[in-house]
Amino acid sequence: MDKNFQEEQFTGITEFTPPLYKQRYQFIKDLVGKYKPKKVADLGCADCTLLWMLKSCSCIEVLAGLDICASVMKEKMHRLSPLPVDYLQPSERSLTVTLHHGSVAHKDPCMLGFDLVTCIELIEHLEESELKKFPEVVFGFMAPSIVVISTPNSEFNPLFPGVTLFRHPAHKFEWNQVQFQSWALETARCYDYSVEFTGVGHPPTGMENVGFCTQIGVFLRKYPQTSESAQSEKLTQGVYKTVFKAVYPSLKDEKYLQNAVVSEVIFTAQIIKQSLLNHLMSEHEKYHDDPSERKSKFQPSMNCFSEDLGQLVVEKSTEAFVNGNVVYIPLKTIFSFPKVNQLCGTFEKLCRLIAGKVTLSSDGSTVMFSTEHENEEN
Repeated sequence: MDKNFQEEQFTGITEFTPPLYKQRYQFIKDLVGKYKPKKVADLGCADCTLLWMLKSCSCIEVLAGLDICASVMKEKMHRLSPLPVDYLQPSERSLTVTLHHGSVAHKDPCMLGFDLVTCIELIEHLEESELKKFPEVVFGFMAPSIVVISTPNSEFNPLFPGVTLFRHPAHKFEWNQVQFQSWALETARCYDYSVEFTGVGHPPTGMENVGFCTQIGVFLRKYPQTSESAQSEKLTQGVYKTVFKAVYPSLKDEKYLQNAVVSEVIFTAQIIKQSLLNHLMSEHEKYHDDPSERKSKFQPSMNCFSEDLGQLVVEKSTEAFVNGNVVYIPLKTIFSFPKVNQLCGTFEKLCRLIAGKVTLSSDGSTVMFSTEHENEEN
């Protein structure tokens, strides 16, 4: 929660590169890369820095933050909003980010169904009564597949000049390695989790027994939640207040998918059209080298398009052709381009998505472009 305090204040014999809070966040990001959770909740999210880092992880579709201090969240929550580029280039995945104001000592159905729950430098801020309720809320009620808890290791404190009791005045306690591991093992036993211990912030050489500056417990649920417990949890009434919600544009939303497909179809058709016109122009100029004819080099070539059509197209239904002032580009040709194919999946879906958005021939088999603009330019 107080990610910058100790790194900025402790300038004595122990300094961390990168800063300790970045190491904690990178630990979570690496864990996400390993387990690929789709739904992640950060309890005690504070200024939302971890959520901001995680929103770029392609596997995550739901991000939620919870903190007891709404004002701290609101200071930086704008960073979680979609950017203009997210609308111009929607992602293939869906992503929803939500922030809640509330206590980790209370249960709320909005925190159900998460794959990973992180509690980074949180538990040491809890009052004794809150700490007693914390395991039941997180491990019993929320019951995610993975829980990560980090907390200061009090055995490391003597290495910091000026620290006499706790690293931060808001801390209610700080545990040594035995205390944290004892609590974690008992919690894991009660709620059918296994737990592995690690940390970030290595001690100086020769003092390895001190342990990591930040100690971390990674809890893995042994068994899936039972349907009975899931059913009873639905009856719990919500107590958190939602202070922020952002739904990112996604190609899973047909509105954004249609816009992307139409744009890609027009872009692809324009490339095919220009390539065809350049080819025909080149062919025409081979047979019309008289300088007097070049004064209007484009229009005569247009007049020759229909004459050359039989030779150029040879009646192939998948090749673009020109007739008069109109270029015809078969949809099957456009669909064969990788980006269009990837977006649509099927030819039928392509036809449905561009219907009414792109000018098509009467039978709907080709995209039509007028060449009048090219005539004016040339």
